Amino acid sequence: MEKLNVKCDHEIESIINKEVDSISSELRDISLDLHKHMETGMKEVHAHDVLTAYLEKKGFKVTRHAYGLQTAFMAEYSRGSGRRIGVCSEYDGLPGLGQGCGHNLIAISGLATAIGIKAALDSGKASGKVVLFGTPAEELSIGKIVLISKGAFQENVDVCLMLHPAAVDHQYANFIAIHDVKVEFFGKASHASATPWDGVNALDAIVQVWNGISMMRQQLLPTDRVHGIVTDGGQAANVIPQHTSAFFFVRTTRANQIERLMKKMEACFEAAALATDCEVKYTWREIGLTKDVIQNRPLADFYAQHMNKYGIKFPSEEEQFSAGGGSTDMGNVSYEMPCIHPFYGIHTTASNHTIEFTEAAKTMQAHKDTLVASKCMAATGVEVLLNDEFYYSVQHNFKGSHAFYPAANSTACRYY
Repeated sequence: MEKLNVKCDHEIESIINKEVDSISSELRDISLDLHKHMETGMKEVHAHDVLTAYLEKKGFKVTRHAYGLQTAFMAEYSRGSGRRIGVCSEYDGLPGLGQGCGHNLIAISGLATAIGIKAALDSGKASGKVVLFGTPAEELSIGKIVLISKGAFQENVDVCLMLHPAAVDHQYANFIAIHDVKVEFFGKASHASATPWDGVNALDAIVQVWNGISMMRQQLLPTDRVHGIVTDGGQAANVIPQHTSAFFFVRTTRANQIERLMKKMEACFEAAALATDCEVKYTWREIGLTKDVIQNRPLADFYAQHMNKYGIKFPSEEEQFSAGGGSTDMGNVSYEMPCIHPFYGIHTTASNHTIEFTEAAKTMQAHKDTLVASKCMAATGVEVLLNDEFYYSVQHNFKGSHAFYPAANSTACRYY
């Protein structure tokens, strides 16, 4: 990043680091608790109660069940006037895998970051506000999208920060846009051996869709993704299926490219219905797409510079952008305000969403890595509070990024 007159100096860093270190054992207990008692999206009652009770004990003003979401919360702390720093925690897990994405670590990274910023405020070295958002159901891409629809982020903070454990350290972590669709075909049942000619085979329509998508892929961009499952393939082998269904994800690097894939998918559905004489119904997700994460460069670079102090090195920007990416509802937040959502390594070679990563997420090494990343993220938030020049660069980058990546409902841009 360009040379910056840094305001979060060694003294303030020491205040942050001392505070985070002082709560390490408490955070470790919470992390292991959430790992052991995993809850899936929108059912994170235990996690909600544990995290809100802890934040209240630490002096935050806590709003439980925030914005009508039973397992969402807000925890606020302010001293004087100034800018407002948002931080996110997640705590839902994956069916069959447990904390396979390390959300027990994301939960405590949010606590550590927010408490680190609060320590800087309490010291009198900074003024402003920190808000920790407890965001449920990230694995379902629901929580943050609903909170955005109710103005939770836009009305309360100026920037938003969040960490994500991984096998690598990427300050420009690549998260791509995703939408999902359910398709159903309606035919006519008949005896599959005695009178198959009287039936209309809804399973044939699903097979046509599958073949159509497979052939469509050769015309997709190398970065596009389409994948799905059959959710109903018929009920009996000796009956012509009268109803079938499937569920698909479509992903593109940017939100404004999703519509291009949606039209192609709908054409496959309509073509299959026409070819098999079935009726078709398809439904895209009601709350809309999950957008890609636009990483704010000044925030990301400042975070990375602090991580460098701990001997942590980052791959080139090109290498990070070329890595495959998942999706997260933090992307939708990044379209509303400057955000970062970097990967930090937890000393594992396992990919997220694997049994091996679930095991890695409860190790002491992963805990230590989380505290280091949280200290660096807290310092980044404090720099926003203290440094007008830095905040201007953050906002300038945000506005420039949105000029470069138009809104998702605009005409899809060309690949470059």
